[in-house]
Amino acid sequence: MNASVDGFTAPGFEHVAEAFATSFAHHHAMGAALCVRVAGETVLDLWGGTADERTHSPWTKDTISVIFSCTKGLVSILAARLAEEGRLDYETPVATYWPEFAKSGKATITVRDLLAHRSGLSAPREDLTFEDAVDWNMVTGRLARQEPLWPVGDGHAYHALTHGWLIGEVIRRVTGVTVGQYFQELIATPLHADAWIGLPPAARHRVAHLRAGRTLTDLVARQAAARSSGEIDWPERALTLGNAFPPELVTEEGGFNDPRAHAAELPGAGGIASARALAAIWSSTVVDTDGVRLLKPGTVADAVRPQAEGTPVFGGQAPLPRWGTGFQLPSLAREYLGPASFGHDGAGGQVAFADTTHQVGFAYLTNVMEAGTDQRATSVIDALRRTLRQHS
Repeated sequence: MNASVDGFTAPGFEHVAEAFATSFAHHHAMGAALCVRVAGETVLDLWGGTADERTHSPWTKDTISVIFSCTKGLVSILAARLAEEGRLDYETPVATYWPEFAKSGKATITVRDLLAHRSGLSAPREDLTFEDAVDWNMVTGRLARQEPLWPVGDGHAYHALTHGWLIGEVIRRVTGVTVGQYFQELIATPLHADAWIGLPPAARHRVAHLRAGRTLTDLVARQAAARSSGEIDWPERALTLGNAFPPELVTEEGGFNDPRAHAAELPGAGGIASARALAAIWSSTVVDTDGVRLLKPGTVADAVRPQAEGTPVFGGQAPLPRWGTGFQLPSLAREYLGPASFGHDGAGGQVAFADTTHQVGFAYLTNVMEAGTDQRATSVIDALRRTLRQHS
């Protein structure tokens, strides 16, 4: 049975709203939100279902949720803006901005390498605890000292969590403020967007409770069963940091359900936002939105040039994602609307992106985390693509 859906749908976008309502099917006690802007104007702003199954609290227009790796897209916007302003050069060695980073053979790694998952620091060599993970200086210090996991220039692998600390520290060195503060100054405050990298205490009660769905728990179980004894699974370690997070990323009260994770600045996966906020942010990268235009067309064109694609260093199964300079590009793994789209999805079913052709800002969020062939956001994007073709 589908959940009750509230909100606004502009004429002509009813099929997209229907796809959103259908995404609740077969997902018990799920909550979700969808927001879409076209040419700066809101055409869909919908929400429904359950924000917290423990208390049966409904998902409302004010509910916010952990956006996981959609946070990487936000941080990549920050880096692109600094590049546009001439304050950051993608081709410059990271150590120019962060001298300590030059240790252990990393002197030639560039800012673009960091953003494109090519730095060789996709996971820590030494186990981190949760307490380590919420300590900025602890993590960035470890990464600055660490030797890359593969020779510089020899490939890429998804920096699931370390990506945020790496580029976040560069941003801190360039701007003099933390990545969460810079995000508020440049993006969230001008757009009046409910989005944070480091949640303030006053907003804590609005956060949806996350739960691992069946496909995610099944995937984690299969991966554990297939792993050889004593073998390091580097892609899994990229997610867990050793002992900091569970493979599912959440437990009932732990992982990314822990208020300490919400409050910390975890720019690889710990951003918290509403779908409404994310749609406005991505819209503002391609068109004037509520008086804000974050990036110039030339800046976007440079940042979406392909930088990493194909089989990662530690292997992977098709379909595989593609990366620009921080931004996730369209691929069979995440098609978006078409070749003019760019953004970032997130663990469990989160998706946020922009499209230059249709001047779209899109966001879909959910608190029931699925994996594999999860089609909830994909079906909504497919419906939006068909609708936009009919309007063009």
